Amino acid sequence: MEIDIIKEDDNPMLHRTDVRFEVRHDEATPSRLSVRDSLAAKLNKDAEEVVVHELDTKFGMRKTVGYAKVYDAPEFAREVEQDHMLERNKIVADGESGEEA
Repeated sequence: MEIDIIKEDDNPMLHRTDVRFEVRHDEATPSRLSVRDSLAAKLNKDAEEVVVHELDTKFGMRKTVGYAKVYDAPEFAREVEQDHMLERNKIVADGESGEEA
């Protein structure tokens, strides 16, 4: 799996960078978590600082275009992002231990 950055927009008010990227893959569309980990490695960031919002693969293509938000720290991601996006990206919110009460 190869990731190319298409566009980066700095957003200093929210302590993040908005990233558009392209993933070339040999198998089926990669999972959100594998894309997040690869994108974090490419950008030299921690995986909890990267929130993948969308992955779009055209039928029969081996290319996926996506959109992610790369935060300066995981705390900023927890403050700004909606709970369902944090859950999809396996980022635990502050105060949660992973167990239901």
